[in-house]
Amino acid sequence: MEITHPLSPLTQSEIARAAIIVRQYCDLGPGMRFETIELKEPVRDFSFNETVSSENSRQASVTTYDTVTGDVYEAIVSLNLSTVESWAKRPGVQPRIGPDEFLDAERIALSNPQFIAALNRRGITDLSLVCADPWSVGRSGLPEEDKHRLVQTIVWVRSQPEGNQFAHPVEGLYALIDINRGEVLSVTDDGPATVPDQESNYAERFQTTWRTDLKPIEIVQPEGPSFTVNGNSVSWCNWRFHIGFTAREGVVLYDLELKDGERWRSVIRRASVAEMIVPYGSPYGLHSRKNAFDCGEYGIGAMANSLTLGCDCLGAIHYFDGILSGIDGTAQVIENAICMHEEDNGILWKHSDFRTGKVDTRRDRRLVVSFIATVGNYEYLYYWYLYLDGTITLEIKATGIINTAGIYPAESARYGTEVLPGVLGQIHQHLFCARLEMAVDGPDNSVLEVNTELAPEGPDNPVGNAFYATETLLETEMAARRNANTDQNRYWKIVNPAASDHLGRTPGYRLMPTSCITALGGTRSQLGMRGGFTRYHLWVTPTTQAERWPAGDYVNQSQAGEGLPNWVQADRSVANRPLTVWHVFGLHHQPRTEDFPVQPSVSSFMMLSPDGFFARNPTLDVPPSKSSHSCHV
Repeated sequence: MEITHPLSPLTQSEIARAAIIVRQYCDLGPGMRFETIELKEPVRDFSFNETVSSENSRQASVTTYDTVTGDVYEAIVSLNLSTVESWAKRPGVQPRIGPDEFLDAERIALSNPQFIAALNRRGITDLSLVCADPWSVGRSGLPEEDKHRLVQTIVWVRSQPEGNQFAHPVEGLYALIDINRGEVLSVTDDGPATVPDQESNYAERFQTTWRTDLKPIEIVQPEGPSFTVNGNSVSWCNWRFHIGFTAREGVVLYDLELKDGERWRSVIRRASVAEMIVPYGSPYGLHSRKNAFDCGEYGIGAMANSLTLGCDCLGAIHYFDGILSGIDGTAQVIENAICMHEEDNGILWKHSDFRTGKVDTRRDRRLVVSFIATVGNYEYLYYWYLYLDGTITLEIKATGIINTAGIYPAESARYGTEVLPGVLGQIHQHLFCARLEMAVDGPDNSVLEVNTELAPEGPDNPVGNAFYATETLLETEMAARRNANTDQNRYWKIVNPAASDHLGRTPGYRLMPTSCITALGGTRSQLGMRGGFTRYHLWVTPTTQAERWPAGDYVNQSQAGEGLPNWVQADRSVANRPLTVWHVFGLHHQPRTEDFPVQPSVSSFMMLSPDGFFARNPTLDVPPSKSSHSCHV
């Protein structure tokens, strides 16, 4: 991806140069590793067509660590001047677990004699079929937590190469590993000797019969797509914005603007999913510690797939590569990490006038910006949708394979669903936190909570049918900690108090709590201690670059209370100023037998829609659709 704008992600050469500059400044020796090398995002606003110049010089944000001492350092690097502008040690923190370390952990476990002996006790002798997935440890009271950078392995075994290992959990066998030192600290072996042996495979090579009743569907745009791309800058219909990509968040959208007549109006300065957490509900053994922060502990962008035309995306596709740093400081390219295309979205609007017999119909379409990440057993499919009417939605689909466990002989399937004999699909949740730097019609915004009230019966409401909406300004951070409420059809509206529409009202955007669930976990659970941001569906804070991560800067083995729960204790004003809206939503997953051996996609949503932003329906100028590819049967 070429540098066309100050918000363009770092190029391969910029990543390599940043690593060299840091090494020249402070070489940590043979144990030096790089967790992150990414764009240090400029603070000031830019015009859509602004180019990189000496006035907006490029900077890199670098996190490096020493596997020998365990020390972590942060640096800001000037790429223009080839200098380190700041250097700071961060004591008491642990960097993310990188994709490079996944197979390292498995190799370390499978070279340990005690671990091998435990496998042999279960009749497992072919180590090439053993899968030992590394999981974060979190903060569980283990004595090793303060001195080691830890992962814990959960074990399965394939019955054959390329078979589905999740049908064969090796229950009760765990290795605790210091991933920096490359050594096993302890092995737990308290599970049953019998491994479930029923086959349940899903891959193409195992399928012997195929449906014959599905006809091909072709997505055709004979004149090409409606969008234009310049580097990471995109224009589509009345939208324009920039696309970024980070190892921790995946896709980032910058400076979303809408054209209203001849005027470009801002909506969001920066949008991403800043954290996701997957707590599991089993109290047994290591399972009580299964609580993955997939952004903060691993990096959802670092695990992005290279997407394939016709399988992952359909239509006239534009791809963007994901360029990230490896642990050695060299650039790693995930080809086609981001897919962008248009989709038909059914009817935009329609009315049949029964008096005149005239029918007006307009078809909708949406621009899709997507990426897919594989996190161990699960696939997460992120779809940002922009619509012709100014609506923005984020859909996150979960597919892949449910995390399985063996059932102890004396244990019930209370904390999940038995999907095969002796195989438990554990109950769990997927909780996402979107971080939205709002800029509705300008930088200074406020948030209103809108509730619908039932009017009391009386002279003004004689038959009790009346109800009305009330708006309440959320003035401070503590007051803005809010939950969804279906009894009042609650939603939130982000407005610009300094602007007004033709009716004298403030233009705004609605945030609709469409997929809000209750996070489940007691105060001593990993979720309760370290995932405090999940207690509320809405948080609002003043925008600052120092507060980007709802669970804290360093989530791996983090302490309790970091991130949003800590920041809002200051109870700062969030009225009529640059603000960040945090929205927590997700999926509650009690597995089904239908979710195995591979899970059909399930979705959760976030939706923002204009409310008083336009004077009327902004899609009246969408022309009627005519397609030569439509047919009657």
